[in-house]
Amino acid sequence: MDIKAYMRETGQAVRSAARVMAAADTAQKNAALLAIAEQIDTRRADIAAANEQDMRTGREQNLTPALLDRLELNAPRIDAMIAGLQQVAALPDPVGEMTAIRRRPSGIQVGKMRVPLGVVGIIYESRPNVTIDAASLCLKAGNAAMLRGGKEAMHSNQMIGRCIAAGLAEAGLPEQAVALIATPDRQAVSEMVSMPEYIDVIVPRGGPGLIKRVAADAKVPVIKHLEGICHVYVDDQADLDKAVAVAHNAKCRRYGICGAMETLLVARPIAAEFLPRIAAEYSREGVEMRGCPATAALIEVIPATAEDWATEYLLPIIAIRVVDDMQTAMAHIAQYGSGHTDAILTENHSRAMQFLREVDSSSVMVNASTQFADGFEYGLGAEIGISTDRIHARGPVGLEGLTSQKWVVFGDGNLRP
Repeated sequence: MDIKAYMRETGQAVRSAARVMAAADTAQKNAALLAIAEQIDTRRADIAAANEQDMRTGREQNLTPALLDRLELNAPRIDAMIAGLQQVAALPDPVGEMTAIRRRPSGIQVGKMRVPLGVVGIIYESRPNVTIDAASLCLKAGNAAMLRGGKEAMHSNQMIGRCIAAGLAEAGLPEQAVALIATPDRQAVSEMVSMPEYIDVIVPRGGPGLIKRVAADAKVPVIKHLEGICHVYVDDQADLDKAVAVAHNAKCRRYGICGAMETLLVARPIAAEFLPRIAAEYSREGVEMRGCPATAALIEVIPATAEDWATEYLLPIIAIRVVDDMQTAMAHIAQYGSGHTDAILTENHSRAMQFLREVDSSSVMVNASTQFADGFEYGLGAEIGISTDRIHARGPVGLEGLTSQKWVVFGDGNLRP
């Protein structure tokens, strides 16, 4: 296969489809999403069979437990894909919304209108459910999408892609509005990030290696986050029952997601009481604990190294550090954090508000698990990714993050003096 020619041909088709999607009304877009959901439901057995083929290959290739977890499409995850499509269909359509209309002294009225981005390219690894998340959000926001999933999920993605194409056709929209790249050749990624004439923005979802490569090579704007080094700080004015429950959930609910806590920071005055309680929970779950000397004096841990504070494990491993106070905790987060999600557990409102103001992450939480950093939980219906950049989209990127704004001006024959 001539990869360059294939990608250019695909890019032309998606660009043409994007013009149709930009003009589609809300009813037609919703009809497509619901038709895709029906296709997913009807073809559950086909999707499960394709996914099992990918899982079998993944086990043979010794993929890590975290990657296998991301790859699996069990019945609840297929249910979640269907629910996600239905939720996105139920969300307000942002396209065409006009805001901040104001009259100027000249008599003109000036404001902004929300518009689609155009063609969104998504490059992702392992998770085949991302195919549905990406397609649903791009379509509802009036965009077309070019999707390049990882080779480990090729069979799953192609089967889901057939469901998407059928749903689009049923709604009278072009099947090319969601194009799944049908080759595992890595050159396809190089071509995607070098086609600004066909793709308006790239969203990479995967490990740091993929994201760094895309960001370095892209000639197209990129929405990205590199790592999810998430922290939970247990303040000396925390409710320790709440703190144990939240610190357990933030780490153990799922290990392989970017919102999983990797470092637990504990205020010194309550460390002797809190650490044995949370250590018992982690031991029960089989979590390996790596701790600073002050932590090691209170519970059994492996001595932590400087590298542990800067590591996204995505595994049942946690780094634990005793800190003097909130200021020390925030300094640690500033030094080692990735700007993804950080939380404080405290009953002191003033400290909570200071933490919210001063911790520079895309999501900052009070008395809640970092695993809430997710598009569904934020009411976005789904997310196309998480951005830690300081651009128009920061944190979970939903419908609004997949649109832009343009200036609109209303006059009545007004002439500039």
